[in-house]
Amino acid sequence: MGSAKSSIATAPLSAMRPSTLDKIELAVLQLFDGRDASEVSMIEIANRANVSLQTLYKYFGDKQTVIYTILDRVLARLAARMMDHLQGIDSVKERLRKTLWVCFDFVDSSPDAVMVLSTAVPVSRYRNIAIYGNKELLNAFLKVLADGQQKGILNDTVPLYILFDIFMGFISRLGLMHIIRQQPRPITEDFDALFIMLWRAISKPEAV
Repeated sequence: MGSAKSSIATAPLSAMRPSTLDKIELAVLQLFDGRDASEVSMIEIANRANVSLQTLYKYFGDKQTVIYTILDRVLARLAARMMDHLQGIDSVKERLRKTLWVCFDFVDSSPDAVMVLSTAVPVSRYRNIAIYGNKELLNAFLKVLADGQQKGILNDTVPLYILFDIFMGFISRLGLMHIIRQQPRPITEDFDALFIMLWRAISKPEAV
């Protein structure tokens, strides 16, 4: 699962009914939306999900693992969509455009997940969420950026990871603040203008 689990032996998650895991996911997203992890107890999660406390401890072991596992489940679905858009298109600009759209669409459709990631998990613990170690996704993303640099489309005066951090930071900050400010309109309604801003930030001046 990618997290530092407690010493308690837990049952494999694959043995849990999918419908039960769905209920736990919904409970976590609802309870931790805008709340610190310390403010929510395991019994609250169990009650909201309508499962026994014993079930939570049996499959997860502790509260942090519940949070990490559920976020990994949610973000894995986002990652699958991103992978689809990072491949199969020749244009670097179009691949990045479609990937940004998927991310902002996620902000509009799953604001609770964005808030849980931002408030219930310290940045230093993101590595405990398995999807952050997904080398297939990371390599696919870096390959697009490297391709852009090699073709003289993207800025090649900075290391590859700088382009990656600008792209992801752009999404993270805008997405989070859009939710915190409780903007009534979807962030995707401003997508074209936002992509132009991002593209200008990472492309070579002559490629804008």
